[in-house]
Amino acid sequence: MMEDYIAAYSQPQDRVLAWIEKQTHLRTNHARMLCGPVEGKLLEMISGMISPRRILEIGVFTGYSSICLARGLKEGGMLDALELNDELEDLIREAYRRADLEDRIRLYIGDAKEIIPGLDPEAYDLVFIDANKREYTRYYDLVWDKVRPGGYILADNVLWNGKVFSEHAPADAQTRGIMEFNERVRNDPRVENVILPLRDGLNMIRKKFPSE
Repeated sequence: MMEDYIAAYSQPQDRVLAWIEKQTHLRTNHARMLCGPVEGKLLEMISGMISPRRILEIGVFTGYSSICLARGLKEGGMLDALELNDELEDLIREAYRRADLEDRIRLYIGDAKEIIPGLDPEAYDLVFIDANKREYTRYYDLVWDKVRPGGYILADNVLWNGKVFSEHAPADAQTRGIMEFNERVRNDPRVENVILPLRDGLNMIRKKFPSE
């Protein structure tokens, strides 16, 4: 399979990420939600290219993507990580500790829709959305004023197992949420974007400067 070939010829995950992957399988019922080595490396490289001072992550799960993103932070930078499920907190904090990133990631446990409005405006160079698919458009609207002009929003799972382009798209709320989000981004003149067909699809969105 193409995905197996890509994984075989991409840099493998390190011991910390391998530990998170193993613990995710042992301690959760939704290990498929893990972004995995290939997408994780892509996130790390995108973050490294941008060299962000501030990152916002919406949907932490077990901390894999947090660590990948935080590794690209500018010296002295900070990642604000938002996770709804408080049962994952101990695992997440242990992952950050093992990655030696405790001082570069702030974990918030709670509803992102309630937390985001209290965050500083135009504070973030990079936002990663990987939470409730029904709420993607809502997250997009909430973070808009938090992203500096020229900053990036990355949204995961935007192909949603092919359901979004199926001839008979399912009527479930998660699929509708992703389809609505993709449509919103495509029609938003304030941004430019491209969808990368890696794993379950990553929408890479750049917030334009007002003069563009």
